[in-house]
Amino acid sequence: MTIEDINIDIYADGADLSGMLEMLKKPYIKGFTTNPTLMKKAGVKDYVSFAGEVLKEIRELPVSFEVFADDFPTMKEEARKLSSLGDNVFVKIPVTNIEGEPSYELVKELSKEGLKLNVTAIMTLKQVEEVVASFAEGTENIVSVFAGRIADAGIDAEEHMIRAAEICHKRYGIKLLWASCREVYNIIQAEKSGSDIITVTNDILKKCDNLGKDLKQFSLETVRMFSRDGHALGFSIL
Repeated sequence: MTIEDINIDIYADGADLSGMLEMLKKPYIKGFTTNPTLMKKAGVKDYVSFAGEVLKEIRELPVSFEVFADDFPTMKEEARKLSSLGDNVFVKIPVTNIEGEPSYELVKELSKEGLKLNVTAIMTLKQVEEVVASFAEGTENIVSVFAGRIADAGIDAEEHMIRAAEICHKRYGIKLLWASCREVYNIIQAEKSGSDIITVTNDILKKCDNLGKDLKQFSLETVRMFSRDGHALGFSIL
């Protein structure tokens, strides 16, 4: 198996423009996502300018940009602004604000206006149900469930996503996204679960060349790495 054999849509997750453009060259990359945490890590200084630079280069594939505000009226205005930047923009709306108040009414309003939405930071199946019910008929939307964090809580993420997929696929135009990918095997799990999309960081994407690798050869390469690094340290045990 190689990465080209994977059927699920792989979105590159990051906010470093050079890294995004590097991934744009990969035929298996079908979209891009980013978020405030990734922007902070990448040192983005001006959000709108950054988004404009991205959209000058990435014109055909979907790109998700997230609102920054915490109050719903400001979120609404930010969402409209982000959506206006390009036809390929999906606006990321957190499933709640920092007080835990659901954003379902905002999602309903924006969806009625025809915005393409990516509702994010979803964990529970109840949240999935409420978000799906909030989308207007005939609109394109993404439901981002943080499977990696669900697994961090000791819950079977694959089984959780199977159930989430059943909810999402009852409605036309809704795609389920496996978020917070932790390892290459999550791509396999996401596809098996019926998820439509998985977001993958560049660091993990670079490991995808290992897909299908012979384990005996992989073992030898690992031993050689330890030997090389040991010699570089110059340590002596005896």
